[in-house]
Amino acid sequence: MAANPLARLPDRDFDYWSAAHLLRRAGFGGTPEVIQTLLASGLDGAVDRLVEFTPTVDDGDRFDRDIMRPRSTEENRILSEARSRGDEATVERYRRDRQQRQKRDRAQLRKIRRWWLERMIKTTEPLEEKMTLFWHGHFATGYRTVEDSWHLMIQNRLFRAHALDDFATLTRSIIRDPAMLQYLDGDQNRKGRPNENLARELMELFVLGEGNGYTEADIREGARALTGFTYVDDDFTFRKDRHDAGQKSILGRRGSFDGDGFVDVLLAQPETSRFLCEKIYRFFVDDGPKSPDAEGRQVVEGMAKTLRRSKYRLGPVLGQLFRSRHFYAPERRASIVKSPIQLVVQSIRELGTPIRDENVLLEATDLMGQNLLQPPSVKGWDGGRSWINTATLFVRQNTLVYQLTGRLPGLDAAQNGAAAEPFASERLVDHLGTNGPPDPDLVVDYLLRFTLGTTPHPHRRETVRAFLRDVGDRIDRDRITAMLALITAMPEYQLA
Repeated sequence: MAANPLARLPDRDFDYWSAAHLLRRAGFGGTPEVIQTLLASGLDGAVDRLVEFTPTVDDGDRFDRDIMRPRSTEENRILSEARSRGDEATVERYRRDRQQRQKRDRAQLRKIRRWWLERMIKTTEPLEEKMTLFWHGHFATGYRTVEDSWHLMIQNRLFRAHALDDFATLTRSIIRDPAMLQYLDGDQNRKGRPNENLARELMELFVLGEGNGYTEADIREGARALTGFTYVDDDFTFRKDRHDAGQKSILGRRGSFDGDGFVDVLLAQPETSRFLCEKIYRFFVDDGPKSPDAEGRQVVEGMAKTLRRSKYRLGPVLGQLFRSRHFYAPERRASIVKSPIQLVVQSIRELGTPIRDENVLLEATDLMGQNLLQPPSVKGWDGGRSWINTATLFVRQNTLVYQLTGRLPGLDAAQNGAAAEPFASERLVDHLGTNGPPDPDLVVDYLLRFTLGTTPHPHRRETVRAFLRDVGDRIDRDRITAMLALITAMPEYQLA
């Protein structure tokens, strides 16, 4: 009988490179010092440190929740009367006020994006932010439809609060989320005129997975269950007068289901745990076009059993995965294409580069295909190889040069502005030398393995080694930075 791929990795096999791998996948990587600290905890201690995190302080209240507030009863009365008597000046004043609010709200959205990027870069609990990013791509909503930055802030907080909580609670919360209700027209869903959008996506994309045993009739009945779910300003409201309380038949079960009852029916399906665990597997283990393979499917099935036993809590599932032999297997070490956010945040947290202009970094991630708070559709981002094409690879390489040097490629010194904060790249290899500069061969081998996450091809090693020989085999800040620029331009660096 084949060995269980979810079997625990032996303690002796949890080495420096395993700790680095865990940090990249369960977060956004770490410097040599952070890796050593995690390694000292041992496998169980390292996994517990990441999975059993303490929720961080949420300082999102700095943002204005009232920019896009609905008009008051009095304001609506004044506007209605102005329209009735042809008072164009008053109508125009209200129109300009709306436009100004929209402009301010778009500016606040940019601030929220910067705030979240900074959280990912600076967090002491990386899995909390990594799971927030996961849920944002899973329960995908976008600003262009929602048009209320505070509602997306509410949703971001929801994902963080339930990062490793039970999936049932999160799903019941998402059907009450103002951003989701707006995005999928849930606020328009009422008795006699059910809107199927939210019910359809709950089955197809959020809970069951496309084609997993539901029918169009099940979607229609699910939509009836969700009637009356709406929001007022920033808060969920259940409109009993709009709810269809009649009998419904969903996935073979019959009852007078409301929204929570509908979610319960979906969670009772065995396909739900497998669908969610396969998505988690592709996010944390392997996102190749043929993933999961036969062994990966065994892992997914084992994770699904754990998810059901834990009543849909994600912590035990990730704890099991991050301790498994499968997770640390050599073929899983460079099996995920870095998302644009992963690429940017990991390069800062792992290499220790200064935090450059966050507006430039966010513009770059957008050009690479990942605009925070604006997924391309309700499906979120496809990920994997879709991240890479000729245009995005060019932006990726230029962004990494910018992070290493503080200079935007293609611009002269005047256009780049003031001198950039220097990158103390020598810190990456300080631990390799005891008396004087470390050996050049050792530096090349370490930097390649550290940045690429796996044993490099001999040709890659010779490329970097030849460069170092050509510049005199000296190990200093400028030469280390130049080697990193060379390595981060390699295709393999795009893999996590």
